[in-house]
Amino acid sequence: MATFRPFAALRPTKELAKQVAALPYDVVTRKEAEELGKENPYSFLHVDRAEIDLGPAVDPYSSKVYEKARENLERMKKEGVYQKDSVPCYYIYQQQMGEYIQTGLVGCASIDDYLNHVVKRHELTREEKEEDRIRHVDTCDANTGPIFLTGRFSDELIDLMDHWMTVHEAEYDFQEEDGIFHRVWKIQDPEAIKSIWKMTGQISSFYIADGHHRAASAVKVGRKRRQEHPDYTGEEEFNYFLSVLFPCRRMKILPYNRLVKDRNGMDEKTVLSRVKENFELLYFPGLPCKPTERHCFGMYMGGQWYHLRARENSYNQEDPIASLDVSILQENLLAPVLGIEDPRTDERIKFVGGIKGLKELENMADENGGIAFAMYPTTIDELIEIADAGEIMPPKSTWFEPKLRSGLFIHSLSE
Repeated sequence: MATFRPFAALRPTKELAKQVAALPYDVVTRKEAEELGKENPYSFLHVDRAEIDLGPAVDPYSSKVYEKARENLERMKKEGVYQKDSVPCYYIYQQQMGEYIQTGLVGCASIDDYLNHVVKRHELTREEKEEDRIRHVDTCDANTGPIFLTGRFSDELIDLMDHWMTVHEAEYDFQEEDGIFHRVWKIQDPEAIKSIWKMTGQISSFYIADGHHRAASAVKVGRKRRQEHPDYTGEEEFNYFLSVLFPCRRMKILPYNRLVKDRNGMDEKTVLSRVKENFELLYFPGLPCKPTERHCFGMYMGGQWYHLRARENSYNQEDPIASLDVSILQENLLAPVLGIEDPRTDERIKFVGGIKGLKELENMADENGGIAFAMYPTTIDELIEIADAGEIMPPKSTWFEPKLRSGLFIHSLSE
């Protein structure tokens, strides 16, 4: 069973929470981070992307950047931007985007659970991205960005969270410029903490939804600290990493759409002829084609939308990976027709989060005569099935929105 324990969070004051909260470091470009940081001296990007305070010539992986991150964090503590709760707590973090609401429990997962595959992953990680966050976490002596986890919550745990939000005032309640609401409640009542500890301890597995590199890096920092402290007991904070745990039954995954920048040297007629080899094809005049069920795709080319349905004999229906829509499109169209053999490295393909909408896909395809593909989103059940099997999903299979904000919770590793 999984371990999910409370912790004494380092948090921004209520008055500054909105200004501190920042998008994850890896979803903003350096230029975007510089602009946001210039406008807002309290933005957590001054910690997560400290190169913005060192000038454009500085290598973002220079030791100066990690030292500046720690310096900025210490400065924010001294200036009273941050406060630390006096006792370990759980927290509820709720985000609302339009009518969609996602509500998670903030606490710390165990690095041993990660190593023993109780915390399960479904994506590969890249060593250079891990190394960046290892140096960041180790230098700052803190987990600064939460891992997005999901699991099978009991009805009792969901009821406890719902009741707590109903009868207690939120610590934070603000709306960002992008229209997303962020609300946080602190749970410090000993009996409630005891109940949550017991109920989360009955969850058999946690699944990483988003934040694979942050999780891998946090675990490696924890193991490094264990080597540095061979007399560790397992109770030290470095044995745990900051996470937000969401009930999988209430989770929503958005599509991760594809854009191929050209037609691989073919005219439209030839492309359509090749597509028909593995897909039933229908013209979809007038409106964008948003797929409404698995194994269906929208394809946009030359100002025209088409509806594609994978032919039943074109993929292995018994294989959980081969039957993913992203696999079907890759193996039956992107590779054999458009020549995208390795989507991880091929510069001709771009991945576009579903939050951007289909009109944006059209515009991007029209820019250079490319082809856009609107996907049906991967489901939580598919993610769990593959993670339980110890398998790895193809790249860019899932897109989660809204993104967890960084800076609202910091987990200190040695305090």
